[in-house]
Amino acid sequence: MIVNFEYTLVCYRVVVVALLLVASLPVGIAGAVGSGSVAASERPEQIDSGVSVERSVSGIDRSDRFAIPSSDVLQRTTTLRHLPDDPGEFEAEMTFEVPDAVTELEVDLESEATVRSTDGLEATGDGVYEWTESTDEPSMVLTVPANRTGDERHQQAAVRNASGGDAGYTFVDTGEWGVVQVPQASLSWRETESVGFESTAAVDGPGATGGDIAVFGEVTEHERAVDSERHRLVVPEAADLDEEPDDVLETLAAGSDALSVGERPDELFVVAAPTDAEWGPRGLQYGDGDVWVRADASLAEPDNVWLHEYVHARQAFAGPQDGTATETEWLIEAQAEYYAALIALEKGLIEFDGFQRFLERGEQSPYAAGVLAEPESWDAETDYVKGPLVYGELDRQLRLETDGDRMLEDVFRELNARSDKGTVTAVDFLEAVENAGGTAVKERAERYTRTKAVPSVWERSEHEVAFDQPVATVEYGFGAEPIEVEDDSWERWERDDETVTAVPVGEPVTVPVDVENAGDWNGTYDATLHVDGSVVDHVEGFLAAGDRTTERLEWTPTEQGVSELRVGDETATAFARGPSSVTVTDLDVEPEDADPGESVTATATVEAATDRPGAAVLEVRTPEGVAAEEPVLVRPGETATLESDVAFDDDGYYEVAVADRTTTVSVGGLPAAELEDVPGFGAVATVIVLLVVTAFAARRRED
Repeated sequence: MIVNFEYTLVCYRVVVVALLLVASLPVGIAGAVGSGSVAASERPEQIDSGVSVERSVSGIDRSDRFAIPSSDVLQRTTTLRHLPDDPGEFEAEMTFEVPDAVTELEVDLESEATVRSTDGLEATGDGVYEWTESTDEPSMVLTVPANRTGDERHQQAAVRNASGGDAGYTFVDTGEWGVVQVPQASLSWRETESVGFESTAAVDGPGATGGDIAVFGEVTEHERAVDSERHRLVVPEAADLDEEPDDVLETLAAGSDALSVGERPDELFVVAAPTDAEWGPRGLQYGDGDVWVRADASLAEPDNVWLHEYVHARQAFAGPQDGTATETEWLIEAQAEYYAALIALEKGLIEFDGFQRFLERGEQSPYAAGVLAEPESWDAETDYVKGPLVYGELDRQLRLETDGDRMLEDVFRELNARSDKGTVTAVDFLEAVENAGGTAVKERAERYTRTKAVPSVWERSEHEVAFDQPVATVEYGFGAEPIEVEDDSWERWERDDETVTAVPVGEPVTVPVDVENAGDWNGTYDATLHVDGSVVDHVEGFLAAGDRTTERLEWTPTEQGVSELRVGDETATAFARGPSSVTVTDLDVEPEDADPGESVTATATVEAATDRPGAAVLEVRTPEGVAAEEPVLVRPGETATLESDVAFDDDGYYEVAVADRTTTVSVGGLPAAELEDVPGFGAVATVIVLLVVTAFAARRRED
């Protein structure tokens, strides 16, 4: 039985707050600098220390690759416990580590969970709990239903049952073993400084989890490193895996190698699900990169479930927030079915005859009568059957139109790159097709998706002409030019065989990307910057064989944490840090005496506040307001300096401040004065901050 559903969690957070600061101004909240400042004459004169910003997050976000300082991050750990004597439910304990910058915390549980006990949390409504501040590590113990079916609506997940009836289990616990969802919760909090969020999960006892799906019972794990991905194949003792584990991992690696579309999960967690349960789908992808597939699924078939679910893990554009519009819903399953078959063909798991028969089902009734852009016209499996035929024909035509230079994979990548810009519509898809292959291919896409027109399956010779063309061999890597933050050159260094940098939260980071056409054919390139597997920026261009160029791509970190930057096969580690990550230890001005209008240079000495790199944008302030904003980077155990020129038009004494350090300038030859005699700067300054937090959510895809 084939089932498809999307799992969506809703989150929110857009807050404007006034941040009141005195003359000894601490480092400003990154992202608020400049546009948030108000004129000195508008600043209030009273001090309000109760500054906070409201944020919320739903679903699971993991930063498993690197440890993040506890002072910078709100951590949630979910520990799962099997209850073999109570099949159908399990226990989950959520523990929160609350950093000092968080002043309020609210936890909104999924409705199915039953709270058995709490520590440091109290109920305020139906499934909503608030932190009492009695402990820095509040926790709650839950009992969670394990059994889920494809016809239910779970946490606003619109579940589409392809068979039209009961779909069978999507998650289940038998008492002997279980394949279950890690429970979800939406978090909201108020903070005095930007903090990151990290969510991890573990099984207490026999089992395993990837953070979104968990297995109860004895298991055997098989692992393989694939490019920047880690693939974990988990085989429960209760499962009889029809294929060799190494063959499954090799097939998943082939999928990774074949798809250059961005959105790579750091970890792909794949469970070979025991077959002694009434499963609905043959497989399911849920969350960032967790999958289960029936243990009896074959590799040597065009509708390869292992590859199908892997493709879903690469579809950033398909959710979880806005996802696809109604008229582009067909893409989700059509894409997964088509690439599963194509990769199986190219890997030699199936012959062309099997690939051809698989696609030609889309020419047959009742599937052929459906209009892909109109789901209400579909038979239950139209997107699974007619969808891959149409998708494949567009891929073939695009390759032919561009002499093999472009393919529908490039459209896939473009849709992923715009996944944070809202719902993917038919216009978005058609524009991406036109960008890649021109008007003729776009017109075919319109005809095959907006009418009942059905393409014919191509022959083997036609396949060879389109799919076996020579293409440009383009190589990508980090450029030798410096990274830039606010147009300033930014340091990166080598540590333990990895390239490392630290950047201030909320500031645009520009990364140089070297592009070289190392082959014998001219062609188009796609310079792409990935952050934690997701495409954050990309640019296309054309290079003749043997030529090279440098592109500059941009990324703006929105919260504290540690991220992996990736260009081609090269990676770098970036620490996104907040204002408390640096300390100003000294501040001088030269000269200390100046004439009106003459510039003086303020020099601040900066250290990292912890054993991690520090990065921030520091404001240089005078009684007249913010004179300059200077980005600074400092390694642990070292110091950095920033310099900024300021000038004053009138005779007098002027205070200059960076963070909590101040010094005095005498203008007009006046004698030295005591600090308390310097007027004007002690007034309170106000900075208006607009923060928009990225929400976290989980999603699931099914075959």
